[in-house]
Amino acid sequence: MEYRMERLAGLKVIGFERSFPVESAYDMIPKFWAEFREEYLELLMMGASPVDEQTQAVKDYHIGQMGISIDDIGGNGRFRYMIAGEYTGGPVPEDMTVVEFPEMDWVKFRCIGPMPQALQKLNTEIFTEWLPNNDTYELAMGANIEWYSDGEIDSEHYFSEIWLPVKEKK
Repeated sequence: MEYRMERLAGLKVIGFERSFPVESAYDMIPKFWAEFREEYLELLMMGASPVDEQTQAVKDYHIGQMGISIDDIGGNGRFRYMIAGEYTGGPVPEDMTVVEFPEMDWVKFRCIGPMPQALQKLNTEIFTEWLPNNDTYELAMGANIEWYSDGEIDSEHYFSEIWLPVKEKK
């Protein structure tokens, strides 16, 4: 696995959020993305002007550049997932959420391949191999970020990343 360490001075994100059960997330999250692409991205990619505050926020904050898993809803086999972008301030449209991550270290894993298969495969490898066998780092919080580049997501050469907040083991 190819990765690098990076300290982020804090990160605010904005986006659409849903709760998912862990056992069906690999099936349900791609459906969430398909709904998002159909409702917002396809119109914007065709050059349409935003028609409401949600579509304007998608355009302004590049919502869709990140998929964020946050495990803070009290166990019960569920977690929050956001289709998000970097929040730079301003009005927060109805049905959107803002989340702030404090300054911390992140390990960023490089992913090459079509979505969602390549990312799901890497995610499984990170949590079943890299993290359990890592003698230096552990998770700093129950969250991870999928970062998406521009380009054709079905391409064998598509580039994305998985970011995990980490801290040194004591």
